[in-house]
Amino acid sequence: MMSPLAMSLPGGLVPGGVTDPSALLHSAGGWVLLVVAAVVFVESGALFPFLPGDSLIFTAGLLHGRLGLGLPVLIAVIVGAAVAGDQTGYWLGRRFGRRWFSDGARVLNTRYLAGAESFFTRYGGRSLVLARFVPFARTFVPLAAGTAHYRYRSFLLWNVVGAVLWGVGLTVAGSLLGGVPFITDHVDLIAVVIVLVSIVPTAVEITRHIRKNRSGQLPPQSVEEQLQDAPEPLRRDVDVP
Repeated sequence: MMSPLAMSLPGGLVPGGVTDPSALLHSAGGWVLLVVAAVVFVESGALFPFLPGDSLIFTAGLLHGRLGLGLPVLIAVIVGAAVAGDQTGYWLGRRFGRRWFSDGARVLNTRYLAGAESFFTRYGGRSLVLARFVPFARTFVPLAAGTAHYRYRSFLLWNVVGAVLWGVGLTVAGSLLGGVPFITDHVDLIAVVIVLVSIVPTAVEITRHIRKNRSGQLPPQSVEEQLQDAPEPLRRDVDVP
């Protein structure tokens, strides 16, 4: 039977097994660290947001003892994969910009990138920390930063800060809650709750954009146009191509 998370995603985009973090981790055997790293990296760097990053690393922290994983090693792998994924997204954006996106696409939809660009121009480098905790946003905000030619040194700093806070926070939370019987007995339910809570901001943002479109407002500006009205500190950190 397909999990509730799988049913909530666009049909055919994600294999059902990937949406059950506990089963995925147990079935990985000796490859569990590689599987965790791959999911975290692909969600961030391969422009494929339909993966359970939050619930996976929380569950990995919760089950790390049963899986034979040392918590420091698990955290290091997660943080490293998150940093590498964001780096990939940044350089893809810097090199290719918006050319891979189109209005009718299921994954590389212009709407997703436009929302990430608005988020980036509003919060600057801090958006890389905030987006790390929001599905879809953590996939597209690094790309938006690259598209804007955000200064690499600043990007790297915020990228590492966000990856550490996310990787350490969710993994340690899972580890600490691993001793609570209700949590360990309902891992799948907790994973679904984590995903649902984390996508609320994204759902609100999409609803807001839909309402704007229905009201006849102009389509979203590109990130380059938005930067003209951005705060001075952000514009100083942008390398004009």
